Amino acid sequence: MGKRIIQQRRGRGTHTYRVRRKAFNIEVRYPGRNFEGEGEILRIIHSAGHNSPLAKILIKKEKKDLVFYNIAPEEIYEGQKINVGGKEVKIGNIMSLKDIPTGTEVFNIESHPGDGGRFIRSGGSRGIVHTKNKEKNKIIILMPSKKQKEFKEECRATVGIVAGGGKKEKPMVKAGNKYHKMKSRNKLWPRTSAVKMNVIDHPFGSGRGKRIKRKIAKRNAPPGRKVGLLRPRRTGRKKR
Repeated sequence: MGKRIIQQRRGRGTHTYRVRRKAFNIEVRYPGRNFEGEGEILRIIHSAGHNSPLAKILIKKEKKDLVFYNIAPEEIYEGQKINVGGKEVKIGNIMSLKDIPTGTEVFNIESHPGDGGRFIRSGGSRGIVHTKNKEKNKIIILMPSKKQKEFKEECRATVGIVAGGGKKEKPMVKAGNKYHKMKSRNKLWPRTSAVKMNVIDHPFGSGRGKRIKRKIAKRNAPPGRKVGLLRPRRTGRKKR
């Protein structure tokens, strides 16, 4: 009798393939869109669901204090004062792109004004404010991929470089360390090659005919058969 293949097993939703919700209970986002004020970094914390350390920031208000989380930049420390809004260019400050001079390193850039930050959030990454198009009210950012991307000038970003750079250079040493790291991000590891499986475990598995050919799965195929190339735009090698 055949076994469920990995896609079917994961789709069932058992604890083996389910990430801990505790790893994703912290939401990284900026305060309200029109908010301005001074905050203090309470703690720099480790979050299993994020690629970089996080900063817990407190902003004191008359009625009720505001606490939010942001991605921690390099060179910040607990107890440091930061500004949300304003025009002072300082590491850790959250500013509108129109107020940041060209050549400044930024990260956690909003896709649309007020969405809390979407771009450049992984450890050690940063973008550079490249040019300002005042006619279209757009700011061009040089992304970590060396490509240029336009943002609205009201979008906010944090000044500095994301902390946690270079952590991929440290070896895992043991397979168990890699397993727990991947599980905290809901990734399946180790990944077994399909052609190395038995024929009952996967459509590609068999002891015979291990010549791998590109296979396009049918659009309406069931989970056990929907393997290989899923809705590909193109197949085959690219001609140079």
